[in-house]
Amino acid sequence: MSFSVNTNVGAMAALQSLNQTGKDLATTQSRINTGLAVNSTKDDSAQYTIAQGLRGDMGGLKAVSQSLSRAKSVTDVAVAGAEQISDVVNQMKALAYKSADAGIDSATRSAYNSDFVALRDQITTIVNSADFNGTNLLKASGGTVTALQSLQDADTTSATTWDPDSLSVDNQALDLGGDVITVGSSGAIDTQAAAQTMIDTLTETQNNLKTSLSTLGAASRKIDAQSTFTSKLSDTIEAGIGNLVDADLAKESARLQALQVKQQLGVQALSIANQAPQTITSLFR
Repeated sequence: MSFSVNTNVGAMAALQSLNQTGKDLATTQSRINTGLAVNSTKDDSAQYTIAQGLRGDMGGLKAVSQSLSRAKSVTDVAVAGAEQISDVVNQMKALAYKSADAGIDSATRSAYNSDFVALRDQITTIVNSADFNGTNLLKASGGTVTALQSLQDADTTSATTWDPDSLSVDNQALDLGGDVITVGSSGAIDTQAAAQTMIDTLTETQNNLKTSLSTLGAASRKIDAQSTFTSKLSDTIEAGIGNLVDADLAKESARLQALQVKQQLGVQALSIANQAPQTITSLFR
């Protein structure tokens, strides 16, 4: 072993070790502060880029969830309206049966007709009220609803244009005098003959409403199922991101204490190494 005042190998080694301990300590403190083991591409490029891609998917799934929620609201409003119209049609048919009775007088039939007309006009009120955010699936001019159902490209033939994978709910057009509600806006049961004809008309309307109710109900269930799946998928991806980049704080806490002790020992080792050249002076006494 040589003695030199120009080169202190022990001090250099102690300083290198202390610097490394300082870097490790800074890394551990950063993980504790952020909760992330991979907070930058400098930490782990592969893990970071994968996590960034998954975070992008999370943003897309949030858009899907919002789109499905909007479609769900529009459809549920339509379902409520269609169910109410079905109840009204049943009441109208009951009045038509009563008015078709040859044994009642004109005053009673007129009273039945007044109730019938009120119910008939109520259908228009229900149709006009079944609006959500500017979309009305019960009104012929109310439009349809389309929603994102996944992040997949529905167009498998094009390599450049992304085509949204969507679901749609058709407009049911439950206006008076339409293809579904065949009762006209002037429909009445003021005579026995009119009541008898109206019974057939209302029977046709009931059959048409069954199809509309079934369509709206199936659409609502489909949206519910897709929303549930999207929520679960989002949770799974979030957990996957956590597995990739989250720090184990229990381990980091233990590592922090160990590094703090190591740093203290490193400072003492450097202090001892710095005192070594002073022993050279004893050779010249």
